[in-house]
Amino acid sequence: MLFEILAAGANAAPQNKFGFAEALKGGGLIAQTTVAIMAIFSFGSFFILFTRWADQSKIFKQYQALTGFWKAATLKDGAAKLEKTSPFRDIVEAGLTAEENHGKMADTLEAHDWVHGSLSRTEASISAYLARGLPFLATVGSTAPFVGLFGTVVGIYRALIAIGLAGSASIDKVAGPVGESLIMTAIGLLVAVPAVLAYNFLQARNKRINELLTGFSADVLAYINSKGMIKPAAPAAAPAKPAAAPAKPKA
Repeated sequence: MLFEILAAGANAAPQNKFGFAEALKGGGLIAQTTVAIMAIFSFGSFFILFTRWADQSKIFKQYQALTGFWKAATLKDGAAKLEKTSPFRDIVEAGLTAEENHGKMADTLEAHDWVHGSLSRTEASISAYLARGLPFLATVGSTAPFVGLFGTVVGIYRALIAIGLAGSASIDKVAGPVGESLIMTAIGLLVAVPAVLAYNFLQARNKRINELLTGFSADVLAYINSKGMIKPAAPAAAPAKPAAAPAKPKA
């Protein structure tokens, strides 16, 4: 008996005409195009976030392998121990190639300047690779709210037209267009906020990677110019804990 009453009540309840699908249908081509653009923005943002994050994580792991690199007899032997996709190996090979080609030059350019320039170009190339997609994230973060605002303006415009045709601002005439405008605003914010967070997150990690690359490049340059006499100093050992103070005698 109870199930029959619930079923009858469900059948008698009016259908919801103000959902997301209804808003898209009522908004027409403009609303559907706006949502499609937002979907492309969102998919692209998360794709860039995860792919760039994976690349950065791989570089951080490769940096941990540099301890064994500096223990090698020569730079060439150390580079052979690194992964072929490691940017640190690219820097070493660029330095070795620059050192080898310097002897073929006819002018009097100093070896230091020539090698330093080659290492800097390699660093810039790696940085440019890691920065791929970040302009897209910045664009999405800055334009998605305005794309959503465009949908909001269209929804309000449709609400005003409905009011003009009906001659009164009844809730059944304006609820649909106003609800559509609010949905567009919410979608714009939902797309823009993750894009801005992803941009700042990836940018901070890229900055840290650039610091590591610059330091490693300077070490390679010093090694080459000193013919292997200068190597990075070993990390300082942690200071020993001070001995506990003697207990004061009780009175």
